[in-house]
Amino acid sequence: MEIEIATIGGYEEVGRNMTAVRAGDDVVIFDMGLNLSEVLLHDDVAVERMHSLDLIDLGAIPDDRAVGDLEGSVRAIVFSHGHLDHVGAVGKLAHRYDAPIVATPFTLELVKDQLAGEERFETDNTLVSMEPGETIPIGARCELEFVHVTHSTVGAVNPVLHTPEGAVVYGLDKRLDHTPVIEDPIDVERFSELGDRGVLAYIEDCTNAGRKGRTPSESVARARLRDVFDSLADTDGALVATTFASHVARVASIVEFAREIGREPILLGRSMQTYATTARHFDYPIPEDVEAHGHRASIERALRRVANEGREDFCLVVTGHQGEPRAMLSRMARNETPFEFDAGDAVVFSARTIPEPTNEGQRHRLETLLRQRGVRLYDDVHVSGHLRDEGHYEMLERLRPENVVPAHQTLSGIASYVTLAESQGYTPGEDVHIPRNGTTIQLAE
Repeated sequence: MEIEIATIGGYEEVGRNMTAVRAGDDVVIFDMGLNLSEVLLHDDVAVERMHSLDLIDLGAIPDDRAVGDLEGSVRAIVFSHGHLDHVGAVGKLAHRYDAPIVATPFTLELVKDQLAGEERFETDNTLVSMEPGETIPIGARCELEFVHVTHSTVGAVNPVLHTPEGAVVYGLDKRLDHTPVIEDPIDVERFSELGDRGVLAYIEDCTNAGRKGRTPSESVARARLRDVFDSLADTDGALVATTFASHVARVASIVEFAREIGREPILLGRSMQTYATTARHFDYPIPEDVEAHGHRASIERALRRVANEGREDFCLVVTGHQGEPRAMLSRMARNETPFEFDAGDAVVFSARTIPEPTNEGQRHRLETLLRQRGVRLYDDVHVSGHLRDEGHYEMLERLRPENVVPAHQTLSGIASYVTLAESQGYTPGEDVHIPRNGTTIQLAE
């Protein structure tokens, strides 16, 4: 059986992830994501009014014409998890394919939210909910499996396409977390079993390749966060925390620690409201009595209440940790809301700046403005959701893939992973494939 991998997006960049795998006459698409930085997009800005062709031209969503070059029919559109760089283009692209959309229940709710907000295109693809550990047939000879992984959001999986030539493991995004705050530990034993059965190809997330050691557990971030909140227990200024709205475990920890030090947490920002609502639907620990405001009028009413009742009694959990100009934290820093920062107020960044020039520049401008106002900054109270070198070594050891396809980084960023793979006996150009967006890799004939 012929096996091909079309590297559509996310292979020369961090973002707009999309890959298609052809096994004989059957094609499976993995992810349809945004590249947020190309148009200064962020989790408070929707793109529903823009046409897909305009977004392709801007480099904001994948150019999926390579799918049309594959000699087969698309049987499924599969999502690994709910981050916008993996699901954010579903409303622009999915309608082009007569195929079901498959995701875990939590991720599928986020896909539904993307589709509901889309104004240009109508999508009527069947939606299929699939739990980790389950399988569904793909065509007559292949099978799709979900393997549970831990990441900086819940409901994440590594999808596996089982073919007669061996498994193709779509390895974006994960960390090897054995003591997560919520959900189960990563299913590393299943990866070992896949390696024993035979892995034809492993598509790997190289975000943190070249960083020594292993990625710490989310329980480490939780302990660091508790320490910061305990240190702020006796302050009488404002307390603002910012993190990825999709990071349900982190938001839950912030809410818990805010209450422990006697402050009422309030979630502010469109994506904070969206993810909190979805998390509650699946019984993740975001308490129902925690206010979450996503619309401007509602946000401003909440901020006026904080001003009237006393800022020392609240913890504002807001979007904008990357310094996105229209997100909550930047608007607050520019005095565009009823809230104004005072000297001695504290902002806790429970997120790492995404290593991309646009994000780094925006974050630098935000921090400069906050410092000018005398705000105390607590930076990088965080652990990554991506593998470092020791995790990459372990995954190669468990899976023992015949072919490796580095992804989720710039070409220069992939270099560290290629060096690591070489140390494990792989050879660039032979069994380590270094693709660009829009290329096709032939694996079996």
